[in-house]
Amino acid sequence: MRKEEILQTLKRDIVTLALKPGTILSETAMSEQFQISRTPLRDVLKQLALEQYMNIYPKKGNVVSYIDLESVEQMIFLRSVLEKEILQSLSGRLPLPGILELRDNLAAQEKAIASADNAHEQFMECDDAFHRTLFQLAGRSYLWNLLQQSNVHYARYRRLHLLKQEKLQDLFQEHCRILEGLIQGDGPHLPELIDRHLREDINSMFLQQNFREFLQPELQ
Repeated sequence: MRKEEILQTLKRDIVTLALKPGTILSETAMSEQFQISRTPLRDVLKQLALEQYMNIYPKKGNVVSYIDLESVEQMIFLRSVLEKEILQSLSGRLPLPGILELRDNLAAQEKAIASADNAHEQFMECDDAFHRTLFQLAGRSYLWNLLQQSNVHYARYRRLHLLKQEKLQDLFQEHCRILEGLIQGDGPHLPELIDRHLREDINSMFLQQNFREFLQPELQ
């Protein structure tokens, strides 16, 4: 495999928690798995460390990064600020194709919730697509792509919260209210709605109680 393919494979495995926080990545094992020599493999590992997917320790080795709740809070703050502005700019101005695209997305969310297999993964894809579409409709695709470049802690945080089945239904209902508010031009209430939508879990004890071993130790 080429370096870029290995990089993307490891990123995917870390973000989807196939490689759990705290997992030690053996250079010997990865070299054999990917059929690549140590020098280019170390380039991949350095890039992963640079983007916070893992940490490199002199004695312990290469360790998948723990979820940093401070980084999560910062990302939620940034998304909240941006999406409030985006919703205000779209309020009462959604073009018909955009409305239809978002409604199709909501239908896909419902289908994901009803799915017996891997519902949270399917829903997360739909959730990302819903918000990405809002950025695109507001002409802010560049900002969406920028957010994805610093997303490793937030993406894992979201993925764990989506393991709660009731969370999927709550988010779906909030997405429905967001779209309806945009169509109706309900600008004054949209900021409060998106703020709750993005921030509701940040102070909950769910991760500490159920996935304490995945959190950055000093933040446990």
